[in-house]
Amino acid sequence: MQIVIELPDDIGDRLQLNPTNLSHRILELIAADQYRQGRIGAAEVRRMLNLSSRWETYEFLKREKADLPYTVEDLDRDVRSIMSLARLPGFDRSAH
Repeated sequence: MQIVIELPDDIGDRLQLNPTNLSHRILELIAADQYRQGRIGAAEVRRMLNLSSRWETYEFLKREKADLPYTVEDLDRDVRSIMSLARLPGFDRSAH
């Protein structure tokens, strides 16, 4: 999909925008915003921006202050999972 954005020349001149960089930056802003809203996941961000790895994607999201969506409910679920694993036979609590 191709999208065209019109910006008044005087504002573009003041901002000293490079059209090549501007196009990519707008794509980054869209990706980060949609990720924050939960409309796309990290894999889609990676594809949109053609990033080379999951870690590069996470670094990008961190720079954009688009934190991973992790709720209190997610934490509670993880704690319950860990606690249930700790009750399994053969789990050595002294080693952890």
